[in-house]
Amino acid sequence: MRVTIFQRDIAWADPRSNVSSFERAIKAAEPADLYVLPEMFSTGFATEPAGIAEAGPEPESLLWMQRMASQTNAAIAGSIAVEREPGTFVNRFYFVKPDGETIYYDKHHLFTYGGEHLRFTAGNERVIVRWRGVRILLLVCYDLRFPLWSRNREDYDLALYVASWPSSRAHAWSTLLTARAIENQCYVVGVNRIGSDPSCRYSGGSAIIDAYGHVLASADEGVDATLSATIDMPSLEAFRKKFPVLKDADPIPSDIFCSS
Repeated sequence: MRVTIFQRDIAWADPRSNVSSFERAIKAAEPADLYVLPEMFSTGFATEPAGIAEAGPEPESLLWMQRMASQTNAAIAGSIAVEREPGTFVNRFYFVKPDGETIYYDKHHLFTYGGEHLRFTAGNERVIVRWRGVRILLLVCYDLRFPLWSRNREDYDLALYVASWPSSRAHAWSTLLTARAIENQCYVVGVNRIGSDPSCRYSGGSAIIDAYGHVLASADEGVDATLSATIDMPSLEAFRKKFPVLKDADPIPSDIFCSS
């Protein structure tokens, strides 16, 4: 499976401009099976979502994702600030397939340091998507710091993180992405934005990493970048068979996860 990710600046609270920017990027990219956008790609990361979040069961940016998935015959993934019902907000990571099937994950670990928990409702369901022979775990930004939530129970092959991760903690971002790949014996894709919003600066550092912790593709800090790599399932399966790390993992309480 071919994955392409987009590291871009995001115009603050301007869905029309951002959707247009990412549409141009997708159309300029080589064909892929999966295109991935950053966290809150349509607005920028908002801890005060009133007036910024997209409303309704089918936000405009989601409808655009569905159109792009159909046009490219590929899946489109990215998170949006959604007003699920009046006054109730979620940071919702959508995974949209070409036939219109839409799966979503609501961010579980809300960023309390920035006040995200004061306005958003946390999700409690761990979501794995199956797409073109790869099992994909959906995760958002701050989830990266919590290894138990992303523990591989031999149920996924790729951990997909979309983020608005600040420049001041760039070293933690790159270190934790590699750690999650090695400890879970999986591919990891981390898609971060660049630029700035009213609260933070973002330097990017997007990367695609294999189960050995080797970086297959990475973006320079602070620049627009389109990165691609292949998720090689025969290679991953051979590695897991030869060195079955996951079978020796410590047991965890059964009530930690609610899997889809």
